[in-house]
Amino acid sequence: MILDRAPSNPQPATDPRFPRLGLSQVWVRFLLAIVGLTLAFGTALFSTVAREAGNIWGTIILASAALLLATFVGLTTVPYLARRVVATRVREAMDYDVTRAGMIYILISVVIGIAAINTGNNLLYVVVAALLSAILVSGIASALVLRSLTLDVHLPEHVFAGRPMLARLLLRNASSWLPSFSVRVVPTRRKNKSQNRWRWEASTFAWPRNRAPQNQWLRLPDRRLRRVHQEPEKPILQESVYFPFLAPGQELRADLEITFPARGRYCEKNFGLATRFPFAFLMKTRRINLAREVIVYPVVEPTEQFREVLPMVTGEFETFVRGRGNDLYLIRDYMPDDSARHVDWKATARTGALKVREFSREDERKLRIVFDNPAPGVLQPDVYERAVRLAASLGWHFHHEDVEVSFVAPGLEPTDDVFTFLRYLALVEPQEATPIFSRLRASEDYNLIVTARASGQMPAALAARSYVISLDEWGPDLAPSRRREAPPPHASVGD
Repeated sequence: MILDRAPSNPQPATDPRFPRLGLSQVWVRFLLAIVGLTLAFGTALFSTVAREAGNIWGTIILASAALLLATFVGLTTVPYLARRVVATRVREAMDYDVTRAGMIYILISVVIGIAAINTGNNLLYVVVAALLSAILVSGIASALVLRSLTLDVHLPEHVFAGRPMLARLLLRNASSWLPSFSVRVVPTRRKNKSQNRWRWEASTFAWPRNRAPQNQWLRLPDRRLRRVHQEPEKPILQESVYFPFLAPGQELRADLEITFPARGRYCEKNFGLATRFPFAFLMKTRRINLAREVIVYPVVEPTEQFREVLPMVTGEFETFVRGRGNDLYLIRDYMPDDSARHVDWKATARTGALKVREFSREDERKLRIVFDNPAPGVLQPDVYERAVRLAASLGWHFHHEDVEVSFVAPGLEPTDDVFTFLRYLALVEPQEATPIFSRLRASEDYNLIVTARASGQMPAALAARSYVISLDEWGPDLAPSRRREAPPPHASVGD
């Protein structure tokens, strides 16, 4: 399992120092603010003296200078110091949850407190004070346990949906004298509600609108504002990891197996360090500002649709590649998947058996996998996900074969890196875009096209060297059928 190289102990960036005095930037800003406010106060006093002396212009100039100095200090120093204070508070933010034992303990304390008030018994007051002091000690002890801990999370570089992967957690106790007890790394609280937001999307301005795309007079790239439904962020950490004890200066490692059910972007902006130490009255959680993101690729395991499509794709591709040379390699017996144009009629007449000519291959086996992303609403969500998974499975399969494979899709620069293509499929959503057929340039590659558009929209020159999987004809059971169209190398997969 490949893990990224994030630093195990990230250190905050040090503030630049004043070159001669060795002061941090915070103190420099603070001292400059004090000097500026002092000058503004002195200027305001002199403006008062000038007003009493009857010097109007002096009063206006000095009062304006005092106002400008105070404004300059307020705009340059106060926001900076406020951001530092807020950042410190966020880093040290604590969440408190009362446990069941804590609720019972508080209830007992309240009952004894009421009894002490009603009876005036000094011994009951002492008992109540001891109970309340235990709560105070619990809060201070848990805060000390969590304060000196640092956390780092390492995640794999390539993650596939449905495959387990290992996440490595590194927890270190930076204190030189205080140990930490009973610490858990937990996912932070997040909002699970979905929301709608406006987003600009690429589209095509076409006129007349009531005609088919190939019959429209004008088609121009355009953008439109559309209200999209945004799902809540998918968390990375689904369960807690327990560390019973960390000695001073000790660093512990835990490998957690995580499986992501679906493709997409999974992210965590914060992680939590929680403890119930020492009395389990409170679950205190310290939020760690540690952002991590994982792009989960689609499932590439063979499916029923993949097993049905692969033999047809492989047969068409092998037939296309085998007949591309000009030099005769051999004459052999006819096979059912051979093209009729390679039949050697002289050898057939001489032997009485059907013979075909096989030519030597002049170039490498080149395959171009094309995913034509459909517009929103064209396919049902489950059909769309099956199409993405099929494209990912085909790309992953031919990546490990003796094939020079490349990938093309709307919004993706042509690439031969399979992981770039899988990353695109991990985040892709239905989107209005120009047909991918117009972007395909003439080449020696054989095209494997996954599209929801009608196969008749494809140029004849492209259709002659392509195998098309038509998504718009998939049935309710999502099982493609075999349908051959002319010319022979072009086929369509329907319902």
